[in-house]
Order: sequence, then structure tokens, then C-alpha cells
Amino acid sequence: MSKEYRKREEGNELIKRFEDHLRKKKAEFFDLDAYEQIIDYYMLRSKHNKALQAVNQAISQYPFSTELITVKAQILSNLEEFGQALELLEQAHALQPNDPEIFLTKGSILSLQGNHKDAIENFEQALLLADDKDEVYYSIGLAYQSMEDYVHAIEAYKQSIEININHDGSLYELAFCLDITGQLEGSIEYYQKFIDEDPYSTAAWYNLGIVYNKLEKYQEALNAYDYAITIDESFASAYFNTGNTYMNMSEYTKALDAFRKTVEIEGPSPEVYCCLGAAYESLEQYDLGLKYFQKATKLDSLYDEAWFGAGACLEKQEKWYQALHFYNKALKINTENPEYWKSVAHAEFKVGNTVSSIDAYEEASKLEPGDKEIWLNWSFIYYEQGDHDKAIDTLLVGFDETPDDAEFFYRMTVYLIEAGRFKEAFNYLENALILDFDGHTALFDFFPKLETQKALYKIIEQFRKENS
Repeated sequence: MSKEYRKREEGNELIKRFEDHLRKKKAEFFDLDAYEQIIDYYMLRSKHNKALQAVNQAISQYPFSTELITVKAQILSNLEEFGQALELLEQAHALQPNDPEIFLTKGSILSLQGNHKDAIENFEQALLLADDKDEVYYSIGLAYQSMEDYVHAIEAYKQSIEININHDGSLYELAFCLDITGQLEGSIEYYQKFIDEDPYSTAAWYNLGIVYNKLEKYQEALNAYDYAITIDESFASAYFNTGNTYMNMSEYTKALDAFRKTVEIEGPSPEVYCCLGAAYESLEQYDLGLKYFQKATKLDSLYDEAWFGAGACLEKQEKWYQALHFYNKALKINTENPEYWKSVAHAEFKVGNTVSSIDAYEEASKLEPGDKEIWLNWSFIYYEQGDHDKAIDTLLVGFDETPDDAEFFYRMTVYLIEAGRFKEAFNYLENALILDFDGHTALFDFFPKLETQKALYKIIEQFRKENS
């Protein structure tokens, strides 16, 4: 029997003993170490009320443990009982004024309340006392980032990385802040400095790869990831990012190889299965794509991207009823994603549920009003029904969001011609031709009759001659 297996079995037995004790209300003694394991178990699984029961019982046995009081404050914070949590931390501070964990926890709670300045003061107090200063600098960076003070956030993340080059959170957030402030190109030198000091630093090569990928310098990104993999052949994240870079380069077969290697090293995950599904979808191997998206849903039934990916593979095969089923699953998990609403709307339209389609486009437009596809597709429903005025009104709302889009002008030309409002139609057509002359060919899809096409062609040719 392996050591890890034995440890897991002992942990399960401990939880069973504790839950029997709660259920039967029978006397049972747990030492401090056992309580810590029990509390960790519940906190890791977000069972905050159970964790609170455990910590309350632990404190009744060990009333002067500042560690337990601090943990209770963390649990209360998870339950959004911020006032109580801060009061407890004051008690803990009175018992142990030099405990950095108290300042860290207080800072985290103040950050959650949006009180970032006071949070930073507490993190700076923790910095004077803590051993893991990289973690503290990371917390300071997050607080500054929440205030949109990216300059100070960058400084804090750099301090964290100077201490621990492998701090994933700081490395990731640093790249984000550098990107926001337009300094990503300059950061190459920063990562190169670590490589010059230690050419065998997998983390430095890996993060240099991330920067190159963000800058769309894909070959350089692949080279950096390759160095990281050469140094550490079991570096799963480097293989995973290699796969993503190949996806960006439309080299889908190579992406598949990298994602498979990721699974081989660290086992399956919903994210990697979704990436495999997306690669197969891009290769137009829709059945294999569907298979991997469904594998992802089996690993995590709340992974909305997997349900959506499955729907997309079915849509590509024009299996609209099945696609709608999967899109609705994704939407149920994440109702704030405009892409999901848009896809549901399109599928509803294809199966003939016009009212449901219109409702879904309306929801999509609230979440992403600048997406022109929403307005074009939504207005097209009314056009198909012969309600040209409603099509015009809907598209006009879209114009407010994207006023200089040639496709909108061409589409409005179509709707106005069908509504018999020719003078207005020609005004829109003229604007469309100025914005994108070549886009006029889209008009002929709406007017298959040869006489209408000839009339439009004559007007367009006249415009071309006058403006050439």
C-alpha cells in the first residue's frame, strides 16, 4: 500500500469520525492537528458551514490558539460575515501581535470589502514579519491591481518574482499588467535577465514564451517553450501552452500532439479535453471534437465551455436540435456569456422557434451591444417574416453601437428597398460604398432577380465613375 494512499485513507477515516461525532453527539477527542486536517478538508471543498462547526469546536478546546481564531475569520469571510471576521482578528492580534497571518487575513478581508488602501497597509505589516514574502508581495500586487494602479502592481509582482521565480500567480498577473500598460514588449528583457543568470530556469523560459505568445510572436514563443521542455521533459504546462500557440498558428495537428502530451504527463482535465475538442473541430473532424467535449463534461458537469464546444461541433454538422440542447446546458451554467445567448438564438431560429430566438438575441444584445452579428441576425428574423419596418428599427438600435460599419449600411439598404423607401435606401447605399466599396456584392444575395441586380449594378457603377 503506497504512503499517499494510506494518508488519504486515514484522512477519510478522520472525517468519518468527526461527522459521526456531530450526528450522534457522542463524546470524541480530536487533537489540534486533527482539527486542522478536518477544517482544511471542508475549506478545500467550499463546505464553509461544516468548516465553521469544526473550528468552533476546536476553539472550545483550544481557546488561545491564534491560528484557529485566524482560520475562523477566514471561514467567516467566505460566508461574507466580514464584520465578525475583523473583530476576531482584533482578538487574535491582542493575543499574538507579531503573527503575519493575522495581517494577511485582515488585508484579504479588507480587499474583499473594496478597502484596498487599508488592505495594503496590513499586507505591508505582514511583509515585516512573514517568511513567505513572495506571497505577501503577490497580495499587495492584487490590491493595487484592483485599484487599477498597474504601476505599483507591477512593482509588487516583480518583487514577488525576484524572491520566487516560480510564483505562477505573480508571473501571470505581471504579464497581464504589462499588457494593459503597453509594456509587454519591454518585459522580454526582464525575463531574459533571469535566463542570463540561470539558463536552466524552466520558469523563466516558460514565462518568456507566454510574453511572446501574447505579442503574437508565435515562433519565438514555441522556441521558449521548447527550451523549458528540454530542461524538464515533464513540464506539462509548457506542452499545454505549446498546444495553444499551435492553435493560434492554425497548426491543429501539432496542437493535438502537444495537448495529448499534456494528458500523458498530468492526466486528463476538462480544460485539456476542451482544447483537444477545439483542435479536432478546427480540423473539421466534428465527431472526434464532440467526443472530447463530452469527455470534458463527464469530468466536470459544470464546465460550461465543454457543453458549448459540443454544441458548436453539432452546429457545424447542422444538427440543430442537438446543438440547441448543448448550448442550453452551457447557458444554464453561465447566463452572463453573450456568445452562449447568440448561439442559442441562432439554433432556435434554425429549428423554427422564432419567438425564443428573438428573446435570446435581446439578452445577447444587453450583454454585448457592440457585437454586430447580434443585430444583423436579429433584424434578419423580422426581414424573413416580411416585417421590414421592425427589421429597420432593430438595425437602427445596432447603428447606435457600431455607427461606421459598412455591413450595417448595406443591410439597411436591403431592408429599406424591401420597405419601398428607395430614397433613404440610396443614401445608405452611398455611405456603404464610401466605407467599403467591395462589400456591395453582399447585396446580390438578397436580390436574386436579374432586373433588380442590373438596377443596383447601374447605380453602383455610376457611383464608382463619379468617385474614381
